[in-house]
Amino acid sequence: MTKTEEFQELRPLLFSIAYRILGSVSEAEDAVQETWLRYQASPTQPASAKAFLSTVVTRISIDVLRSARVRREEYVGPWLPEPLLTDPYQDPARSAELADSVSMAALLLLERLTPLERAVFVLREVFSFGFPEIASAVGRSEAACHQLAVRARRHMDAGRARFEADRKDSEELAKRFFQAFRQGNVDELAELLAADVHMIGDSGGKAPQWKPVILGAQNVARVLAAFVPLVVKGGGVVESQQVNGQPGAIFRDRDGQVLSTWALDVLDGQIQTIRTVNNPDKLGHVGPVADAWAALREANQAHEPTE
Repeated sequence: MTKTEEFQELRPLLFSIAYRILGSVSEAEDAVQETWLRYQASPTQPASAKAFLSTVVTRISIDVLRSARVRREEYVGPWLPEPLLTDPYQDPARSAELADSVSMAALLLLERLTPLERAVFVLREVFSFGFPEIASAVGRSEAACHQLAVRARRHMDAGRARFEADRKDSEELAKRFFQAFRQGNVDELAELLAADVHMIGDSGGKAPQWKPVILGAQNVARVLAAFVPLVVKGGGVVESQQVNGQPGAIFRDRDGQVLSTWALDVLDGQIQTIRTVNNPDKLGHVGPVADAWAALREANQAHEPTE
């Protein structure tokens, strides 16, 4: 098998590792491309292409994450990961586990870890790498990697939801939620919200945004009541779609251009969290991005009562 063939075969795994470490589709794609350039330039053929490429993409991702963390500290408003619509690493036997590891909630928990802890956790807990491989990938001893893994797992376990929602039930509830949205049925939307629901929006200061974080069913319902008519009367489209392995949707303007993505956390038959990515810089890989400010102006005009 040629280097090109080996790389293409392993590319989905490399991207999946990089995305979970970085929380950014664009940065993960850049890390994978840089990994290919280094592999191509290597004068020798490694004994294991998987071990070599996984090591390279992990080290690149750790370096990128260290610089990205500084930028995220200066970010305007809440920071959310770039939405991922499909995970290229397909493993049917582990699909639910892989989906959970790429959820918005999981990626935000990973943000609490140091870059080394995050890389070790991803390699060990998600992709079941052995500690000798992990030690080689992150440039630390096996003993140190064991300690990093223990600390990372402790942080992750402390932040997880107490109960895991049934996937089928979550998808059914999300279907009802977005159907009610399309129909402009605000009362039904409100009935599906948990009392302490959180609505979190990532605009980066570059797109229209109510409050970045809205707490409580009444407050979220009020925002939805204001937002639904703008989408419906403005000709917007709500396209149901898995977002980061969770029930969600892509919101498009009347021309089909992307306005935002929504991902829902569902627990105990209610929506616990709504996470919306509105920053146009994070949506380019989803499709052509709309001018959200222009779309809002048009929707407001369409919503104004006529005399």
